[in-house]
Amino acid sequence: MIQIPKTAVFIPVRLGSSRLPKKTLIEVKGKTLIEHLIDRAKAAKLPNMIALCTTTKPEDRIFEKIARKNGVECFRGNEHDILKRFFDAAIKFKVDFIVNVDGDDVFCDPELMDKTVQSYLETGASFIKWNNLPLGATPIGLKVEALKKVCEIKDTLNTETGWGAYFTDTGLFKVKYLEPEDENLKKPEIRITLDYPEDLELVKKVFDRLYVPGKVFSLKEILGLFDKEPSLQEINRGVQEKYWKRFKKRASVKLKSSRNAQK
Repeated sequence: MIQIPKTAVFIPVRLGSSRLPKKTLIEVKGKTLIEHLIDRAKAAKLPNMIALCTTTKPEDRIFEKIARKNGVECFRGNEHDILKRFFDAAIKFKVDFIVNVDGDDVFCDPELMDKTVQSYLETGASFIKWNNLPLGATPIGLKVEALKKVCEIKDTLNTETGWGAYFTDTGLFKVKYLEPEDENLKKPEIRITLDYPEDLELVKKVFDRLYVPGKVFSLKEILGLFDKEPSLQEINRGVQEKYWKRFKKRASVKLKSSRNAQK
C-alpha cells in the first residue's frame, strides 16, 4: 500500500518582539491578527492539519487557548531554535512535510500554501521556496526528513533568522524554486509582512478596504488594491532596507565538524 504523506501548516509565533510587541494579538475587525492568519491557513485545501508552533515561555501559553478556540493544534517548544521546534512538532503530529507560514505574514496566501504542497507531492523536494512575490505573501515548504538532517548538522542553538540557508546553501538537499504563474503577482518590492509600526498601519488599511466577515481575500485582491491606491505601498516602503540589513546581519549558516563555517 502506498503511504500518502501527511502535510501540515506550521505557524511559528510568540509574543516576544522588540520591534512591535505582541503584534499577533493586535485586534483588527474583531479578531486578533493571528486568528486572521489561521483563517487563511484554513482556506488552503491540501494541508492535512494546522498547528501554532510557539515557545515554552509562560507568556506564550495564550496561543494554546487561541488554538483551541479556532480548532487547530498547538505545539510549544524551543524558544530560539525554530528548526528544533518544527522538528519536535513534526514528530509529535507525525508530519512528513511542513508548510511554514510565519506568524508575521498575516496575508500569506492560501492558494500558494496549496501549490507548495502540490509541488512537494509532485517532486519530493526537500525545500520549496517562492521567488518574485511580495515579502510576507509566501509560505516555505520543508520535508521533515531534510529538517532532521539539518538539526543534526547545524552548530547553533539559534535559528530564528535566515534558517532557509541551511537548505539552499549547503548543497545537501533538493531545492525547488517556484514562480507565480500570474505576472501581475510578481512584485517582490512590495512588503506585506508585519515587523514595524508602519507595517501595522498598512495591514489595518488593507483590512479596512478588503475585509468581509467569513471571506478570505487573496493576494491578487491585495495587489489590485495597491494598483488602485499606489500610496498604500508607500506607507512601509521606508522600513524595507532596515529589515534586510537586520536580516543579513543575523542570518548565517554554522555547521558542525569540517563544515563548521559561516556561509
